[in-house]
Amino acid sequence: MTARDLAESYLFKAGKRLKVLRLLLEEEDYSDVVREAQEVVELCVKGMLRSVGIEPPKFHDVGFLLIEHRDRFQGVGPEDLERIAGISKWLRKEREFAFYGDVDFIPTEEYSKEDACKALRDAELVFDLAEKVILSKA
Repeated sequence: MTARDLAESYLFKAGKRLKVLRLLLEEEDYSDVVREAQEVVELCVKGMLRSVGIEPPKFHDVGFLLIEHRDRFQGVGPEDLERIAGISKWLRKEREFAFYGDVDFIPTEEYSKEDACKALRDAELVFDLAEKVILSKA
C-alpha cells in the first residue's frame, strides 16, 4: 500500500460519510451532522496531505499544514487552502460539543438546522477540493 492508496481510501470513506450526513440532516439530527462533518473534513485534509507526501500528525485539525505546504498542492489555490483550514478549525472546535455536549450544553438542543446545513456545505466543499487534489495525482 502506498501513501496514494491511503489518500484515495480516505477520500472513499469521506464520500460514504457525506451520504450519511444527508440522511442525518433529513432526520433532523443536527448535532450529528456537525460531528460527522468534522470526520469528513479530517479524512479529506489528511488524504490531501498524504497525496503530496506529508504524513499527517495524529490529531484532528491539521488544516494549518495545507497552508504551510501550499506550494505542493495542484488544482486548488491558496484561497481554497485557507478556506479548508478555516473549516477544519471550526469543525474541530465543535467536535466534542456536538457529540458529548456538557452539563450546560445539550447537543440535540443547541445545534440548529442552519448549523447542520453549514457543516454539510463545508464538508461538501472540502470533499470536492480534496477530490481534485487526490485524484489529480492518480
